[in-house]
Amino acid sequence: MRSGRPRRLRWSRRASTRLAFTVITVFVVAQAVWWVVFQRSYVAEMSEARMSAWQADAGLAQSVLDGADGDAALAASLLASHPHLTLDAGRFTVNAATREAFLERQRGYLRMFAWEGPFFVLVILSMLTLIGRSLREERELKRSHQNFLSAVTHEFKTPLATLRLLVETAQLRDLDAGKRREYLDRMAGEVDRLERTSEQVLAAARLEQAPLTAGMEPRDLREAVARLVAASRPGMEARGATLRLESCDEPLPVSLDEDAFALVLSNLLDNAAKYSPEDRREIVVRLSPGTDVIAMHVDDRGFGVDASEREKIFERFHRSGDESTRRATGTGLGLHLVRSTIEAMNGWVRVEPNPAGIGSRFTVTLPRRVAADHGLAAAARRGGRAAAASEAAGAEAGPRGEGAAS
Repeated sequence: MRSGRPRRLRWSRRASTRLAFTVITVFVVAQAVWWVVFQRSYVAEMSEARMSAWQADAGLAQSVLDGADGDAALAASLLASHPHLTLDAGRFTVNAATREAFLERQRGYLRMFAWEGPFFVLVILSMLTLIGRSLREERELKRSHQNFLSAVTHEFKTPLATLRLLVETAQLRDLDAGKRREYLDRMAGEVDRLERTSEQVLAAARLEQAPLTAGMEPRDLREAVARLVAASRPGMEARGATLRLESCDEPLPVSLDEDAFALVLSNLLDNAAKYSPEDRREIVVRLSPGTDVIAMHVDDRGFGVDASEREKIFERFHRSGDESTRRATGTGLGLHLVRSTIEAMNGWVRVEPNPAGIGSRFTVTLPRRVAADHGLAAAARRGGRAAAASEAAGAEAGPRGEGAAS
């Protein structure tokens, strides 16, 4: 019962928010419609009253003129005091141009009100949409934080419980050498798990203060990846995964912080192993050189990533599914750290289906270090010129030497 109460409370708050937004929207639309209708009616009444008043002025002026036997001076005086009237064939009428100008102004007012009403509704609804989006994002962030706390609690509690059980068993029993070795290996694995979790949490905290890539240095990506894959292979094999590197023969010059890049590759490999079934834990790291950029692919044969989740998985704390039923471990920070770190290195990361037809491919793209290419090209040119000069010098020395010998 207690577990259902917070859920009912969340649904009640969500329903109350939706009801409030619906009421405000209906009220605003109704108010705008009423305001436009009222202004239209008011303008029509004012126009009709003005036309009636001008017609009355024309009738009164005509009566005065008839009483004065059509006095021209009086007619001119009446026209001067009533500019909206005109005298045509001895009859006072409302000036057609003045009437049309007045009606056009009134129609302009109607058009203005007709535009102002919908614009007012549009502005209010836009603001409500922004407020609703902010509330939804805040709710999602709160849910992500709760999931993160649950995940971190699980990630710390489970290894600690396992370590306590192993230590107590070792204390209470006289273990043989093989069993002791097995227990120690399991303890080392749980300690590594705690270390990875702590490293991710601390890296995320440091990321809020400053980028992780503080020491960008020229590196050959081929050599750096080879070192990191060799260091990660024992841990992957201990988890039942096979790790293979497919490199290339040419140098791959980039600028990177190797420690931060080690965290990137470690998270990608851990993610690949974690979301792959035990019988398909085959991970391949491929390096793909390009003219301007260099790509590193991490291919797995796991469950894959839905198209709707391919952007969300890089968000902080995001973990698909329900924390109460999820089997995969993690804190929801790994891929967020991957993207943030690679972007700090002026690169980018994306996920797509594995070209092999099953699993996922995470691609990290880094810009090629142009200065290094220029340096290599210049060195090659210098080496070529030196070799040509040496060959020419040898060709010249050859005939002279032969001549001296003869």
